Amino acid sequence: MRLYLVRHGRTASNVAGLLDTAHPGAALDEVGLAQADALVDRLAEATLDAVYSSDIPRAVQTATPLAAARALALIPLAGLREIPAGDQEMRDVWDAYIDVLRAWALGRPHVRRPGGESGHEFFGRYDAAVASIADAGHSAAVLVSHGAALRTWVGHRVRDLTPMEVARRRLGNTAIVTIEGEPDDWRLLDWDDGVHHDTPAGRRPAGRRD
Repeated sequence: MRLYLVRHGRTASNVAGLLDTAHPGAALDEVGLAQADALVDRLAEATLDAVYSSDIPRAVQTATPLAAARALALIPLAGLREIPAGDQEMRDVWDAYIDVLRAWALGRPHVRRPGGESGHEFFGRYDAAVASIADAGHSAAVLVSHGAALRTWVGHRVRDLTPMEVARRRLGNTAIVTIEGEPDDWRLLDWDDGVHHDTPAGRRPAGRRD
């Protein structure tokens, strides 16, 4: 099957550079709502059987216009949530957060932040969510999720990509990563980094974190 992996639209927390990972989190800002609407046209040529999203509101908001345009039910899955920042929630201490993801990439999936989750826990729930989508028999589906979750999952689960290579790629708001295959064998088809969709004029806002 083909999966279009989409990062949610922009929020005020993105602009401020905050680790906003918990439910419910910030809603889409004006730019984020416009980005969500623009997904309808950006994916106009794609054949889609289903639209899924994290159950965190900003992901649901991002997926809603596309699902409505295709007359498809939007299916939220808690397994697609962001990797929690734990005791660093709503702070701008990105190095501590990224250190955990780097540890997973270096073969230490037991590492976690206080109040966060281990790599074993993250991959367990994210793999299960993706497998449930694949098992539904779709030929193509959209999955709207979150920046760190998408980067981490793609870096570990998509053929010919590594966590370090993914870390060097940009993944802006409403970036689309297209993969094809099945749960044990995904391959990359395209990486649209979303750079031209950050703002209506394509400008990168100050303070932005990916």
